[in-house]
Amino acid sequence: MSGTTRIGDGVTLGRGVVIGAGVTIGHGAVIHDDTVIGDDVRIHDHAVIGKLPMKAKRSATTSDGVFLHPTFIEKGCTIGTGAIIYRGARLQPDVLVADLATVRERVRVGTGTIVGRGAAIENDCEVGARCKLETNSYICAYSVLEDDVFVAPCVVTTNDNYLARSSARFSRFKGVTVQQGGRIGAGATILPGRVIHRDGVVAAGSVVTKDVPERTIVAGNPARKLRDVPEDQWLENQGHG
Repeated sequence: MSGTTRIGDGVTLGRGVVIGAGVTIGHGAVIHDDTVIGDDVRIHDHAVIGKLPMKAKRSATTSDGVFLHPTFIEKGCTIGTGAIIYRGARLQPDVLVADLATVRERVRVGTGTIVGRGAAIENDCEVGARCKLETNSYICAYSVLEDDVFVAPCVVTTNDNYLARSSARFSRFKGVTVQQGGRIGAGATILPGRVIHRDGVVAAGSVVTKDVPERTIVAGNPARKLRDVPEDQWLENQGHG
């Protein structure tokens, strides 16, 4: 239930910031212009909300001078210490962004999703509801994660088959797609444009060079089919989805 809003010491509020009821903002937080913060949101010390992206001269995916909508942090969200949420991001209700995590511009994060400590979601990504992106996982630009996806610690996704060489890459960036219920084990690497189909599983340490079929476990470098996902592990048998 919403209560009194509390703002800590040394907080910087930009122009046009909207703050709902029952919000807590920790010491030293920076809330940039036009940010909208819903009811019962908790923002911990030194978080930065609504930051504009920086463009390096050689950046291939960050756009300079492009209009970005204000940042929206919907009701019940929690933003950890030192986390950065860029302008143009939208967090739906009850999202948790842990300490030192980063959510870039034009990213939508669905209801109840957890973005773990130090995790990074790059620009132009869609992340569904009830996902878990664990510590230091990396979601590259232009990726889509559907609902109920699990990403273990230190997973790396990629979007550039040209490894920063030749102009052809500029029109062919493509992130990864993880369909509903997909799961990726610790330290796995997913190559550009790969699709992990519904309930697909990538074993820890694998390198995924081909799409992962529905309800299939793959493992190795390059990843190959290990076996089918047991029926008791299907998302539809977990009480949702």
